Formats: sequence, C-alpha cells, structure tokens
Amino acid sequence: MKEDGDMEKIMMARGARTVVETCLRVQPDENVVIVAELSKLSIARSIANAVFAANANPMVITMLPRQRDGQEPPLPVAAAMATSDAFVCCVHTSITHTSAVKAACEAGSRGVMLTQFTEELMYRGGLQADFPAARRECLFVAAALGGASTVRLTTPGGTDLTFSAQGRRYNAMTCMVKKGEFSPVPTVEANVSPLEETANGVIVADASIPYIGIGLLQEPVICRVKDGFITSIQGGWQAQKLREDLAAKEDPNVYNIAELGIGLNPACRFCGFMLEDEGVHGTAHIGIGTSITLGGTVKAACHYDLIMTKPTVTADGVVVIREGEVCLYTDQR
Repeated sequence: MKEDGDMEKIMMARGARTVVETCLRVQPDENVVIVAELSKLSIARSIANAVFAANANPMVITMLPRQRDGQEPPLPVAAAMATSDAFVCCVHTSITHTSAVKAACEAGSRGVMLTQFTEELMYRGGLQADFPAARRECLFVAAALGGASTVRLTTPGGTDLTFSAQGRRYNAMTCMVKKGEFSPVPTVEANVSPLEETANGVIVADASIPYIGIGLLQEPVICRVKDGFITSIQGGWQAQKLREDLAAKEDPNVYNIAELGIGLNPACRFCGFMLEDEGVHGTAHIGIGTSITLGGTVKAACHYDLIMTKPTVTADGVVVIREGEVCLYTDQR
C-alpha cells in the first residue's frame, strides 16, 4: 500500500509542474501562497515542491473546510492571498466565487483554483491538456459572448434560455493566468455573466451538477427561469436535493442566473468532479448564485453549475457552438 502511495506522489509531480510552470508561470523569487484543506495536503505539498523547484517561495496555509461553497475563507487567509504574487487553492469546498479571490486579483495577484481535486486528477484527465492550444479557441469563443445584446442557449434536451450580456466583459478561463486573473483548473471555459433580471426560459441539465453530492445526473433537472431568477426546479431525487439545498440557504440570490459557460478542454471527461465536468469540450453550463467574480453584481450564499450536453449558443445572431461543435473558431482561424 505504501509503495502505491509513493508511486502516486511521483506521478502527481507532472500535474504540479503544469500548474506551476504553465498555468501560473511562476518566476524566481515570487511568493506563492497555497491554501489547503487538511484533506488536500498531499496535493498542496506537490504544488509546493514544484514552486520550490522553480526557485520561488512556497507558503502552505491550512484552513478548516468552509461550511458551504462560496463561503469566505478566514481573514488571515484572504490577506495572504492578497499580498501574494500568485496563489493556489487546494480545497474541496469551493472558495472560488468569494470576495477574497476578487480582492486578491484586484491587488495584482493571480490564482489557480484546484477545487475538489484528487491525487488521481493530478496525473490523469483535464490537467494533461495542451493548454496553449486550447487557449486560442477559448479566446475566440469568449470574445463572441462578451457584450452581446442577445445570447440564446438551446439543447436537444429542452433548454431554451435567452439573456442580455450587453456591456458585460467576457471571461476566457484558459488555465493560464496573468496578473489580476484567476482560473479554475483544468476547466478551460469561455463564459459571461448575464445582466441581472434579463434571463428568461428553461434550463434542462442532463449531464452533471457536481455539488452537494448530486454529481452525474441520472435524469434531467429542469429549471424554469423568469426575469433572471429560477422560479421552479423539477425532476427526480437529484432535483429535489438541489431544491432543498437552495431553499435551506434562505437567500433569494442563490436563484440568480449568474453565468453561461462553455467547456473547451478536450482532455476533460465526465466523472462527477466539478472542474473536470465543467470543462468537457462542447458542453455548456449555467451558473447560479454568485456572479461578482465573473463580472456581475450578485453575491449569494453559493455558486452552483448546471451542466448540459450538445448546446447551441448564438450571440447577436452569430452561431458560436452548434450541438456541441464549436463552429466560430473553426470558421475564423
């Protein structure tokens, strides 16, 4: 058993090197803060080793898991992130959509989020992608979404949602960050935050809701949307679990339509882990709840993503992706 564990640590080194050298592009003498829950310390140590090998200064800070996704980290942790040159978050309970991450980036740091990562994901799956190649496609797709007056998302499963992103920035989460940016890894994705109260229609998630123990969907979860908020959630036991969890938050903003994201990592595959599932190439997800880290104005008690397959997305009449096949980049490159 110990030999198996030692081999896994060796194999993790490849992913750690990718995070440090490709995603963060750590430079000598930089201060890199690695925030970790106790259950993720093996991953944090692997990242720290790679930071040290890059002649930079790793600092591992452990914290208790947050009680819910989107809850702020302790103030000393947030302060360390904000004064770092770069930060990595190795956690199970997400702190991605928090004021702490937003403030750290505004202070000039750059960050990578390794939420729900396992040791296996360090050497198998989306982290093995050719990120520079994926980046080019991501930038094309993201630019089409940003500022669009009318965006429409449909799927064969029944999704039909429209909203405005007029005046909104686009986000190209390429897993390769510069000063003032953060990116979940390995989910290469292009996204935009809809203008508040403009989303209307229906969302039919048929792939995954990788939160609160829901994971890969056994049957569709159907959400009706009016004036920017989910008004009903229907389906089987997984829909019920989502419905009960959101109600328990006692925060109306958890129903906010916060994001449209398009997954663009060819190496990702559906496995029930958030940052793998969201990145599966040719999928779409609707984020609900917090939008402040994506260009919106809403801070909610959580941020969950509802993932669907074979999406068609148009932005001001231009087809960006058709039934899961990216056509905009293919047509213009």
